[in-house]
This record gives sequence, C-alpha cells and structure tokens, in this order.
Amino acid sequence: MTDKKQNGDARTDSSTVDDAIDFTYKEKPWKPPTILRWRNIIAFILLHLGALYGLILIPSTSPSTLAWTAFCYVFSGLGVTAGAHRLWSHRSYKASFPLQVFLAFANSMAFQKNIYEWVRDHRLHHKYVGTDADPHNASRGFFFSHVGWLLVQEHPVCAEKKQKLSLSDLTTDKVVMFQKRHYVVSVLVLWFLVPTLVPWYLWGESLVVGCFVPGLLRYVAVLNATWLVNSVAHMWGNRPYDKNINPRENKFVSFSAIGEGFHNYHHTFPYDYAASEFGSRLNLTTAFINLMCSLGLAKDPKMVSKGVTAATSQTAAR
Repeated sequence: MTDKKQNGDARTDSSTVDDAIDFTYKEKPWKPPTILRWRNIIAFILLHLGALYGLILIPSTSPSTLAWTAFCYVFSGLGVTAGAHRLWSHRSYKASFPLQVFLAFANSMAFQKNIYEWVRDHRLHHKYVGTDADPHNASRGFFFSHVGWLLVQEHPVCAEKKQKLSLSDLTTDKVVMFQKRHYVVSVLVLWFLVPTLVPWYLWGESLVVGCFVPGLLRYVAVLNATWLVNSVAHMWGNRPYDKNINPRENKFVSFSAIGEGFHNYHHTFPYDYAASEFGSRLNLTTAFINLMCSLGLAKDPKMVSKGVTAATSQTAAR
C-alpha cells in the first residue's frame, strides 16, 4: 500500500482547499423570514412514503435483491464519503482517473446534488460551522440540520459566503465538471434505472420490488445516513479534540454513514483521509481507500501523526 503521509500540518499539501475555519467571521443576530421550498417538501414526503412501502415489500423480496440493495447502499454511499467528501471536498488522498470515474458514477447513484455543489456546500459548512453561514447549521436544532435546511430558502449570509469560496480546483477537474454537465442523465440512469432494472433483468424480480426496495428504500436510507452526520454527529457524542465546535464523535452515525461519525476529529483535522483517529475501525470508507491504495488506484493518503492527535486531545481535556 502507498505510504500514508503523517504530518502535523498536512494542509500544506492541499492549499487549494478552502475548508479551514474562518475565525474572523463575526455573526450578526439576524433572522430573515422563512421561505418554504414546497417542491422539496413534497418530493421528500413522497420519497419517504415510497421508502415505507419498500419496507412493506421486504418479506416478498428475494435474497438476491436484498443483496443487490445492500450493494447499492454501499456503492452509492462511497460516492458521497470516499468521493464527494474525502477526495473532492478535502483532497485527503489522490485517486486515479478510473477511480474518479467510479466514484462519480457512485455519487450520481447517491443523488445528493452533483459533486461540485456538494463540495461547495461542505466546504462552506467547515469554514463557518455552527453559524448562519453554515448551510445545515446545527445550532438551529435537530430538524433543521437533518433535513429542514433543504426545505427552506437558505440564509442570505450562507448564499453570500458561498459566492466567495475558492473552487478553482473543481472547475479545472474534468471528472467533476463532466458529471455536473450530465448530472440529470446520470442520475436517471444510476439512481433509478440501474437499481430497478438489474434485479428484474438478471433474476426475474418484479419491477415494483426493484423500484421500491433497491430503488427508493435504499436511496432514502443513504440520504438519512448522510443527514445524520449533519444532525446527530453535531449534537450527541463527545468532543475529545475541540470543545469549541459542535461536531462530535458518534459510533452509530459512523456505522450508518460507513465511517463518517468521528466528527469532532474530522472537523479538527479535515485533511486526514480516514476522517477518524481509529483508522478503518467502524470505517468502511477508510477500508475502501486502503484497498484502492493497495491496488494502485489511489495514493498519498494524508494522515495526522499520533503525536499531534495526542497533544490536541490533551489540550482539549484541560
């Protein structure tokens, strides 16, 4: 496997990544009027009703389709965690072109905005975490940080800060921009047609089961797993590295979001490819990146040294 870069200041290797906390930002106590986004509200209600129907269909679902559903869950999840998050948001490792294409396909199956928009929002979250400039500000409560931020018009300060982010590394990334240009088609194929038609074509599953189990139920499960990182992992758990921010360590979130629940660590050291102090433990995404490195499809995974994490933990404990 490629040697990991153990560095107390690994950000020097990713200077183009605009995700460092802006300590100069001073929040103003201003609450704009709430403007509901009815299209999203109706869409999410219908999607969750479809997922509930998928749950009802599970007893009549074949083992092969259940296995396919689990595969689609992990595959689409990796498009978010290993792709949009650790590779493109934080540039915590380098991926070969075939791996980038694989992760872009997986990201389209996840259907959580295209890579460019996902990364833009996530970098904004890191830069202004817990403020009105944070897209899913956990200081506004569980519901808002979990899904409410998608149901209302974003805060004007958030919209303003979004325009000032440096995203030049994305605009020059051919894979990111190709997916952005063809996002609608890629989502139609990978989010809906592939999960639905593969079990129908290969082993005779009904189209209804294919649509509602590996399709909608899997999608809503991955969606909520990602949202748990924004909500639960910012509200419940311990803060061993930085008690001045709200992100926390939460093992349940790490399990459901395939490795993204060690959140106090991640916000303290966002450039660490493992997004955790525990390597691949409860961290399927880190295990996947390690595998890709061993196969020569990824390299240069950045990792904070044990000395730095220990010193930071001791400082936080005082």
